[in-house]
Amino acid sequence: MKRIMTIAGPLLVISLGLGGYWLLDATKPPPEKKDDPVRPLSVYIEPVVAAPVVLGVETSGEVRARTSVDLIAQIAGRVVSVSPEFIEGGRIEPDSVLVQIEDTDYKLALKQAEASVADAEVGVQQALADADVARKQLRGAKNPSDLALKKPQVAQAQARLLAAEAGLELARVNLSRTRISLPFDGRITMTNVDVGQYLTPGTPIGRAFATDVVEVRIPLTDAQLASTGLPIGYVAEDEGMPVTLSANVAGQRQQWQAELKRLDASMEPTTRMIYGIAEVRSPYGDNVSQLGMPLAVGLYVQAELAGRTLANATVIPREALRAGDQVFVLNDESRLEVREVRVTHSDRKQAVIASGLQVAERVVVSSIRNPIAGMALKPLGEREQEGVSTARREEDTSESGS
Repeated sequence: MKRIMTIAGPLLVISLGLGGYWLLDATKPPPEKKDDPVRPLSVYIEPVVAAPVVLGVETSGEVRARTSVDLIAQIAGRVVSVSPEFIEGGRIEPDSVLVQIEDTDYKLALKQAEASVADAEVGVQQALADADVARKQLRGAKNPSDLALKKPQVAQAQARLLAAEAGLELARVNLSRTRISLPFDGRITMTNVDVGQYLTPGTPIGRAFATDVVEVRIPLTDAQLASTGLPIGYVAEDEGMPVTLSANVAGQRQQWQAELKRLDASMEPTTRMIYGIAEVRSPYGDNVSQLGMPLAVGLYVQAELAGRTLANATVIPREALRAGDQVFVLNDESRLEVREVRVTHSDRKQAVIASGLQVAERVVVSSIRNPIAGMALKPLGEREQEGVSTARREEDTSESGS
């Protein structure tokens, strides 16, 4: 009996628990249902407008000198003097002597060449006199030879005179080469010589560049080339397309004015870009920045070009253009539509749409984390929208200024 109670007791407890659970589950009230409306997402919108647009192109490049040369000794000799400006960063003027090589040997060679010319001139006169005597003596002879008339001797004397004159000119040139100079205004970038050093022909002694014109080689994609409206191989006949160059120098935003002078006649094979040359004249003189900063060689600059003008373009803010050339549109039912568009041109501020949007449609400029077509949206008020757009433009301006 005791054993039966030991087994039956737990079974009875389990049975009562299961029965109670079933009874409570059967008699529980139904859950309260709440049909809360879906809360729309608040977004800022901008209308699609039609306006004339100047297609701007933004690219970048490195400033380089149009004329850059290596200074190399053409003759042998010991350096006897070096200009104080022949240092890195030194300023040079046209035909100013930078390095002076000892010229004693070359002056003596010049005198020897002058003496050789004088001797050769006497030889010519002597040969002419001999030829005149021979001609008179053989006046009655029948068919006298050229040798008898001294014609080869005259030609030989004249050839010796020409050789002596060439030697004299070479001596003068070698003497002038003892004074190393450059034919332009420029700056020194590297020196490799000092007083007392012996130079041989071909010894590099420095490097310099001209400061009259500097260039910026700017790359252009196919879309940017289309925005400029220029053909491949373009060469400016007079004034080129205006280009604004800018860079942060000395903690401030500096700007310089340049001209696009030409485009390459071929595409760069690795990047598939076309390169253009923008020139800046007198970058260290008249054409400094608005703050007085020269456009230094080696500086990396941003370049902005004003391309062709579209008279009646469909324009949206740049923030409205999404990845993959998509645009979020707020339809008349305040629902999200995802549109595929074809973009003609875009920059930091706006995008020009060729197809996919109509004027006066509303596009979303706010970021949407998980966009789903058909989701409910709530446009914000025009005053708030204008304030945010202004703040966004100010933020873009501050970012471009930094």
